[in-house]
Amino acid sequence: MLETITYSLLNGLLYGMLLFMLSSGLTLIFGMMGVLNFAHASFYMLGAYFAYTLGMYTGFWVALFLAPILVGALGAMTERWGLRHVHQHGHVPELLFTFGLAYVIEELVRLFYGTLPMNYRMPEGLDFTLFTVFGTSYPAFRAFILVVAVVMFVGLYLLLKKTRAGLIIQGSLSRPDIVAALGHNVPQVFMWVFAFGTALAALGGVVGGIHFVTEPGMAFMMGPIVFVVVVLGGLGSIPGALIASMIIGILQTFTLSVDFSIAHVGAWFGYAVPPDHLFATLWYLDSTRIAPVLPFLILVLTLIFRPRGIMGKREA
Repeated sequence: MLETITYSLLNGLLYGMLLFMLSSGLTLIFGMMGVLNFAHASFYMLGAYFAYTLGMYTGFWVALFLAPILVGALGAMTERWGLRHVHQHGHVPELLFTFGLAYVIEELVRLFYGTLPMNYRMPEGLDFTLFTVFGTSYPAFRAFILVVAVVMFVGLYLLLKKTRAGLIIQGSLSRPDIVAALGHNVPQVFMWVFAFGTALAALGGVVGGIHFVTEPGMAFMMGPIVFVVVVLGGLGSIPGALIASMIIGILQTFTLSVDFSIAHVGAWFGYAVPPDHLFATLWYLDSTRIAPVLPFLILVLTLIFRPRGIMGKREA
């Protein structure tokens, strides 16, 4: 049992950090610009595909830096020549624009790369065992993902809280008129924020594409969960996104690894539901079947009891 708990905790921590790498950029865009970017996970996918393509010529380490820059440039162009023109009309046009953009990106990926998974592998320099727990090895690449996520969190926190650029970004959302009066180009600030957010998503794709799989459906797999993380953590809160990512990652990993049901909990207190009872199906439902919908149950409960999220200042 201790072995199962240990590995579930390690895997949940890793999955949570990958969720944070993807959700941190959306936290900036969705929380600070108020933009419903349904194509955010598509930029995550582009980061993986760009890194795979560049890596064949430059190696992994160069692609690790170039792929987010290229995707960030695409994000800047998307905001400047697309999203900016629909932003002034409200959230519904933004939703439709980014929703359509997500489908366009996915179809373009299918057109150029096909539908089969890419042979995107970890670099040889990180292909070794870092340590062993209960006779099972823990790869160094997983630790590398954790280090990248921690560096991303520290960098984002310092940027937003300790620098002049962070004050301009936050001020552009709450009081854009005053920021413009101080001589700052608010639309350009939004463009760079959007570009930076998509670049962060691409960085998550560079490492996430190796850990999971690089294929056209990877954006659809991660996209909905990222919105759960952003809402649970609180709009615009980087620490909140980190906490929410850990909660979702660890809970979902535990429900997949540990086989239990409400019936097991009831048995501890000497209570049982007959098999022919109205709620018997729910009572005996095992955790592995609950895991896929668990993040969305948490989302519903968050919106009911705490709409602003764990550390958010505005209502979701």
